[in-house]
Amino acid sequence: MSNGRRLTIRRLEPGDDRSGLDSGQVELDRFFHRFAGQNQFRHHLGVTYVAVMDDKIVGFVTVSVGEIAGEKVAELIHKRLPAYPLPILRIARLATDQRCRGMGIGRELLRSMLELALEMRDRVGCVGVVVDAKPEAVAFYQPLGFQPLRVISGALGDHPESIPMFLPVQAIAKAREGDS
Repeated sequence: MSNGRRLTIRRLEPGDDRSGLDSGQVELDRFFHRFAGQNQFRHHLGVTYVAVMDDKIVGFVTVSVGEIAGEKVAELIHKRLPAYPLPILRIARLATDQRCRGMGIGRELLRSMLELALEMRDRVGCVGVVVDAKPEAVAFYQPLGFQPLRVISGALGDHPESIPMFLPVQAIAKAREGDS
């Protein structure tokens, strides 16, 4: 972190105090405060990772596995893909505390999830990352290589107020090699 404060990204733990996070977005805050723990620890629907700074949670990202039809992403991957469903990492929610905006926390959370996608690729298979971006978040994801998916409504469980975007795992690996 540029301000000298240490940021740690780790899995949400059952005893974490989630009440202090204020992203400024009621739906995201409600999910994090009330449902992230249930979804992770009781229902096993996804895993939430938290960004912690000075022993306070300052951001979170929730991910799960998913699948996508090969023809939906073939043009974005520039490969011929099988017709059966292909594995993806799905970013369901990502938010940072509004008091910490501009500190790069969202990018660090996303970077950690892209590393997770590479690990998935090597362990169980993964062709890329899908995020349901709110219209105001498209500008955050596009410069990182995410491209809008053209999908039939409901094909990815998409929400009418979001734009499904895709980043191929090859692009993640290539960017990582460029960072080395």
